[in-house]
Amino acid sequence: MKHACIAWAGAIQQAIESDGQLMITQGHHKGHRVGFDEVVWLPPLVSVPQARTVIALGLNYADHAKELAFKAPEEPLAFMKGEAALIGHKAFTKRPADVKYMHYECELAVVIGRTARHVKKDDAYDFVGGYTVANDYAIRDYLENWYRPNLRVKNRDTCTPIGPWLVDAADIANPMALALQTAVNGQVTQSGNTADMVFDVPTLIEYFSSFMTLNPGDLILTGTPDGIVNVNPGDVVVTEIEGLGALINTLVGAP
Repeated sequence: MKHACIAWAGAIQQAIESDGQLMITQGHHKGHRVGFDEVVWLPPLVSVPQARTVIALGLNYADHAKELAFKAPEEPLAFMKGEAALIGHKAFTKRPADVKYMHYECELAVVIGRTARHVKKDDAYDFVGGYTVANDYAIRDYLENWYRPNLRVKNRDTCTPIGPWLVDAADIANPMALALQTAVNGQVTQSGNTADMVFDVPTLIEYFSSFMTLNPGDLILTGTPDGIVNVNPGDVVVTEIEGLGALINTLVGAP
């Protein structure tokens, strides 16, 4: 099932995809159907705690590491980001006027479904609630002289679009065999497959849960393949993953 979180009729609503429309699933409007263009899309993290941990991976595809002239890491290279970075489908991401190189990153986002601590790899998928698409923008101007994604690079308001759907884990037969791609203004600029991750989803869950508690609603952004290009105000960026949908985002200028 594909779940969404939307703003409609003056309130935040939970919905599911139903025959090419959104069907409200709770509250006074339960059962009402609305069109995709009649709502404001929010990050599709429904029925989970509002406070959540967002963990993101760097260099988790060997071809992307090579693209940036780095070696693939020997253990997961991770960083954290705040929830203010998250925005929804069809929303706008700010590109600071003083930067020279800002790029998208199409990523499989794993949503934790139940509390995970000291999870073994063979059991890891039991702790996944669902999957969605993330676009983890980075500003290379602010990168330090070795790969350390500091706050100005990665933890920026509006710079992590996510959605449009949260797809139940049970509906994705093999998350490690999903085609992904990015198109800028209609031209495909990035393509890859989750099979090419350095550290797969079970490995990441085992690794993170070995030293920290993963709670329902926590996110793991699993990295991006090669094919990054600079994007500018006015560009429309579509990050798409097989079975999860196409996430649309537009760049706007900012001071």
